[in-house]
This record gives sequence, C-alpha cells and structure tokens, in this order.
Amino acid sequence: MSQKSEIDEITLSEVLPIMPLRNTVVFPHQVIPLAVGREKSLNLLKLVDEESKIIGLVSQKDGNLEEPKGDDLYQWGTAAMILKKFKMPDGSEQLIVQGMYRFKVLSFSQIEPHFEATVLPAQESVTQTVEVEALMNNMKMLFQKIVDLSPYLTGEHRVLVLNTEDPGKLTDVIASQVNFSVNEKQQILEITDVKQRLEKVHYLLNKELQVLELGSKIQSEVQGELNKTQRHYYLREQLKAIKKELGEFEDESTEIEELREKLKELKMPAEVRKVAEKELNRLAKMSPMASEYTVARTYIDWLL
Repeated sequence: MSQKSEIDEITLSEVLPIMPLRNTVVFPHQVIPLAVGREKSLNLLKLVDEESKIIGLVSQKDGNLEEPKGDDLYQWGTAAMILKKFKMPDGSEQLIVQGMYRFKVLSFSQIEPHFEATVLPAQESVTQTVEVEALMNNMKMLFQKIVDLSPYLTGEHRVLVLNTEDPGKLTDVIASQVNFSVNEKQQILEITDVKQRLEKVHYLLNKELQVLELGSKIQSEVQGELNKTQRHYYLREQLKAIKKELGEFEDESTEIEELREKLKELKMPAEVRKVAEKELNRLAKMSPMASEYTVARTYIDWLL
C-alpha cells in the first residue's frame, strides 16, 4: 500500500502518545526531521504502535525546559506519522515525520514513562469565496517575492506553494517554510477557521517581506558607500600619480601646506576662518592649470 493511501485511511485517534518539542512547531502536510534524546521521548518511541506509528507533537511554551510537565505544553499540537526512524551511536534517535492533522489536548491521561493525552482532532472547512481566492493569490505573490530575497528558500519551495490549491494546506505549507517565530507559528497552528488563518499568514508574510526589503536596502546602501569610498581613494591616488608625473605634485603640495600654516597662525573671526578653510580645501582639489585656481588663490591671500 502506498504511503499516501495509508495516510488517507488513518482513523483520527482520541488518545495519542505525546512528544514535547523544543523551539519547533510542526504543521499538517509538513515532512520534517526530529532529533530525539530525552528519556520520556525515547520511552514513547519504544512503545509507539508499530501498526499506525502515529504520535502527537506538541511544542513547549519554554524551549529551555529539560523536563516539561503538562502545564508547560501548549494545548494545540499536530498528529504525525513516523515515516523513518534511525538509532544513533549515542543512544538518541532521528525521526522523519509527516504532519497529518491539528488537535487540541483535552487532558493528559499519563505522564510517565511518557506523555499520553486525550485529544480532539480539529474539524476544518472553508467556502471558496472571491475573498479567499484573492487572499491565496496575494499570499503566493508575496511568497515569491520573499523567495527572491531570502537565502533559505529555493525554487523548489516556490513551486510547492504555487501548486497548492487547497486554502488550509496553503497556510500550513507557507507557515512551515517561512522563518516566522515559534510563537507566531503556534498562533497559526491554533487557528482552525481557515479564512482567519489565511488572513493571519497573509499579515505575517507582509511583515516578513518588509523586513527582507529593508535589510536588502540597507545592505545596498552600505555596499554603495563602500564602493564610493574605494572609488574616491583610487581616483585620488591616480590624481597624485598624474600630478607627480607632471611635476606639479610637490609644488602644489608645498604651497597648500604653507597656506594652511599661515591660517593656523593668524587670529581671525570664526566665520572668516570657516570660509578660508573651505576655500583652501577647494583649492587643494583644483589643478594649478585651471583658470579658477588663480582666482581662488587670490581670494585666500586676501582673506589671510
């Protein structure tokens, strides 16, 4: 039997073994690797039903807790099928799981040797309205722009999103791929009204795009300034070499330095000094062959 048909025929469980997750939220339809090392989670894997291999994945409110209790877990999670399981040399295990459906934890029926809970699977439905279609189209457009700016998204992610036509699945596929915060992802997971979930993901996509665009703009401006500074440095060095080759470099340099020394020694009003310094800086950038050079030099002499 194919994997897809197995998933289609799964009966929604009322009691699930629960595996707490740290700093991770798993969505329906998502295939994701998980590293399992905590004792309770390893106990769960020993006892999990070999027939269905279905477990409940629930995120911790505080990812730093090593031994969470029931109150330390969110009320909403995702039922997932274990697709592959690998034992590691250090005693931990690696899982490949596929998210299946949302559920709400009604109560924990067991804490030791692993978590087990009575859960209520979420019932989802949505009417295909013009507004829903418009939201989906806008989300796909925003996602494409994010892919263009993001270093962690690829063309494969783009194709997957563009080919997703189910509204609920679209929200989950996007939420599982974009770097929303754990808190934001948990909020998305807990919204069972598909239209509201579309609106939430649409808002977060807009925010993510603005952050990426601003980051790209800042990077471009910084790079532009660096390039400009480097360009000016090379041009100044080339100008010095040309002046030196023409025999103008030493004379002009000496002349400018003499004028600067005179300016330092003289007592003059602050406003006049400011004008003199400005004109002297302008003179230093001129070629002695330019017609303005003599005019500027005469004006500085007059000021001095």
